[in-house]
Amino acid sequence: MDLRDQLKNIFPDHEEQDFEMPVEKFVQKEPLTCKFEKKGRHGKPVTLVEGFEGSDEDLKKISKKIKTTLGIGGSEKDGIIIIQGDNRDKIMVILKEMGYKTKRVGG
Repeated sequence: MDLRDQLKNIFPDHEEQDFEMPVEKFVQKEPLTCKFEKKGRHGKPVTLVEGFEGSDEDLKKISKKIKTTLGIGGSEKDGIIIIQGDNRDKIMVILKEMGYKTKRVGG
């Protein structure tokens, strides 16, 4: 006899109902920072987007959206999106359209 059968014996008038957990929408607390960097990359300029607090899947979706919109390469590693070239202004516009607050760091 499983738990449901036991509960039916205790509460014969109860009708079982399906229950769905409400989906909680993720809200970014701190703004994402866009900064330009050349150090440690053999002089190649990159734009770093840091401060994302969501899941790795969401980070990959954001990175893919930026890369396909701008038509440039990049990657995501350790919670940081790395985009080739100095594209801070364009990336900040894309992130703002997606609903994220951004902050420009450096020059």
